[in-house]
Amino acid sequence: MAESFGSFVAEVAEVSIEDGRPRVHKVWCAIDCGVVVNPAIVRAQMESGIVYELTAALYGEINIENGRVVQGNFDGYQMLRMDEAPEVEVLLTPSGDDPGGVGEPGTPPIVPAVTNAIFALTSERIRKLPIRLG
Repeated sequence: MAESFGSFVAEVAEVSIEDGRPRVHKVWCAIDCGVVVNPAIVRAQMESGIVYELTAALYGEINIENGRVVQGNFDGYQMLRMDEAPEVEVLLTPSGDDPGGVGEPGTPPIVPAVTNAIFALTSERIRKLPIRLG
């Protein structure tokens, strides 16, 4: 759960371990962002924030060799692919509060949701990103 930009977001992740790596199958996301003006945009922002941060959690690594960054462009930087993207279910909680932000608030809760699910599966605490098991 996280609070940012006047919104509250909670997320739960369904995770399995496949070939020694975490696989996120589904994410449930609840957001209280005050009065919702456009529900489709709120859902899209939550989905994109989750996918964005899953890329960082699972793959986000920049390597330096001889004082230079190895990944020169996106062809050398692994990102979450469409076939890896989880199903995302977003619940908009009814609220009469003033509207809050929906751009970034979906991003912070996904790493704790995934790493707590990994802990439930393996009893291993993840202490740094990108997530590496074992």
